[in-house]
This record gives sequence, C-alpha cells and structure tokens, in this order.
Amino acid sequence: MTERKKARTMKSSKEIRAMTLKERSESLEKLKEDLMHERGIASMGGAPMSPGKIRQLRKSISRHLTIIGEISRAEAAKANEKKKAPKPKAVKKKAVKKKKEE
Repeated sequence: MTERKKARTMKSSKEIRAMTLKERSESLEKLKEDLMHERGIASMGGAPMSPGKIRQLRKSISRHLTIIGEISRAEAAKANEKKKAPKPKAVKKKAVKKKKEE
C-alpha cells in the first residue's frame, strides 16, 4: 500500500529528471495502473477517494511522457551532431535576360 501511495504523489519535473530511465518507466507504469484503477471505479458509479485524483494522475503521466520525450530528442540531437554532413556550397543564380518592351 505504501508503494502505491508513493507512486500517486505528484512529482516535480526536477525529481523526474533526476530519475534513471528504468525508474522513470516504472513510475510511469504505476501511474498508468493507478489511473486505470480510478477510471474503473468511476465507470462503475463509485465515487473516487479524491475527486481530483484522476486529473492529477493524468497530469503526472503527461509530465513523465514530456520529460522522456525531451531527453530522447536531446540524445538524438547529440548523436546527429557528430554525423553532420558538410554544408553545401552556395549555388549561383542564373542570369535572367530582361525582355524588351515595345
């Protein structure tokens, strides 16, 4: 029960960024399970223990996914930075003849 409560608490972005990839993915899975559980209770007509819990869980999940995406894009950019091709040389524009006006 205590593990579940820890997963439900809202974590700041700094705390999420400080986690390892494995910890982030485990935390995300726990949050998704909790959200599924809360939605199941709500769909059966039961009142959730806390009315704002579903919203809080959704925000936490989106925060986790955003940070995971940011980190993966940063790693991809670092990898591509090493493989950059040289910039192409400037192409000269062709001279265009003006038409004579009559």
